[in-house]
Amino acid sequence: MSDWENSPVQEKHKCFLTQLASILIENVFDGVRRDEPVIRWREPAHLSEIIPFNVQEEPKSQELILEMIKNVYKFSVKTGHPYFMNQLFSGLDPYGLAGQWLTDSLNASIYTYEVAPVVTLMEQSVISEMLKMFYRGNEDQDSEVSGDGMFCPGGSYANGTAINLARFWLRPETKNCGIAGLQLVIFTSEDAHYSILKWSNMCGIGEKNVVLVATDELGRMDVDDLEANVLKEKERGKTVFMVSATAGTTVLGAIDRLDEIADICEKHSMWLHVDAAWGGGLIFSRVHRTLLKSIHRADSITFNPHKLLAVPQQCSLLLTRHSGIFEAAHSRKASYLFQRDKFYLTNLDVGDKYMQCGRRADVIKFWIMWQAKGTSGFEKHVDHLMSLSRHMKEEIERRDGFELVTKPSFVNVCFWYVPPFLRDAKETHNYNERLHKVAPKMKEIMTKRGSLMISYQPLRQKPNFFRFVVQNSGVLGSDVIYVLEELERIGKNL
Repeated sequence: MSDWENSPVQEKHKCFLTQLASILIENVFDGVRRDEPVIRWREPAHLSEIIPFNVQEEPKSQELILEMIKNVYKFSVKTGHPYFMNQLFSGLDPYGLAGQWLTDSLNASIYTYEVAPVVTLMEQSVISEMLKMFYRGNEDQDSEVSGDGMFCPGGSYANGTAINLARFWLRPETKNCGIAGLQLVIFTSEDAHYSILKWSNMCGIGEKNVVLVATDELGRMDVDDLEANVLKEKERGKTVFMVSATAGTTVLGAIDRLDEIADICEKHSMWLHVDAAWGGGLIFSRVHRTLLKSIHRADSITFNPHKLLAVPQQCSLLLTRHSGIFEAAHSRKASYLFQRDKFYLTNLDVGDKYMQCGRRADVIKFWIMWQAKGTSGFEKHVDHLMSLSRHMKEEIERRDGFELVTKPSFVNVCFWYVPPFLRDAKETHNYNERLHKVAPKMKEIMTKRGSLMISYQPLRQKPNFFRFVVQNSGVLGSDVIYVLEELERIGKNL
């Protein structure tokens, strides 16, 4: 008899899960309170004393496990906190969280309809809607939309799958014969996500065959430099087959000029991929979707709802306008899983078009959030984030000691904070070297205080600067002021 069938043990487990649910719910709401720290920083040795990370031979009591869980939460970063602005994800949506809990309690794997009937249809519905939103185009609202899509374990994986699709589209025989003898070249901007380089390695193309195209002052791919590099590689006898454009670069938030890049791709018969992992959420806003003008011309699109839309980690999609290409490029028709003589329509067995086999139902949290908010709710969310970004830019422009790195074109607002002791030193020979050290020191202070988490980074020859990004629609205009004032409080004492 299993533990679940044993009544006394079943009651014990029910009691444990009930207590756990209470702890989680309490901590969820505590973790978004402004009077609570973003993180209770502890050095590794101290943290190891608080939480016994080593596993052991004998089991621990449920009471001790619950105490350990409390400490895990207590000393972890509260990514739902309004002052967590460290990466391109944040926020804690109650409906998304409910979707996470439902996903884990179902423990479904989506490859055949027989083991995942509800979530299979849920995925098809969401993918169909996303294809309409991205591929219909503003001027052709009544047209039918074909294509396909898949959920991926992160935007990097989606970008890698797009590279594989582009290779197959160019030379279908590479699925069986590999790329021996082919000298394939990918073009992407110097500010594009590093996953393009990593997956070029994984796909056998090689990182040296990724041409990093120059960017303009806003961080957008320079289309003249793109075309010049395409011609150069063709003259060298290379096979140019793909451009990976970006809609929302990681640091500056730049959105490449997709229409002009699409023209170049058509001219040279190249696959156009758009990494819209970050910026894709703009498609929900009638005001701001114009920033994604011509994205419907892309052969494939990466979109991460867990970024701008604040769906819980992880939730990523790869969309394509080419119907059937996923199955053609990936399927193996394993007879033990995808039998052709099933009692239902076998096109409901979606697993063969994926590179994975076992796969989480990442769609559930997105679907529940969409049901709870509606498309209009996501639109309000995006518009609010863009409003906060404008507010941040305006405040930076009017405050002493703050300086924009470049004009923002999306949510990202990148800026330097120049502490008082450096403000009269701009003409000195080592000014940039000294400024470069400011952001790391301020980040250390704010993290140890638990007062704020905001990212910094260098970019090309620029000294370290801060990057304001927000996906949490619980952030208010007053929180923008808090961020700037906290930076001032930290910086004036350096």
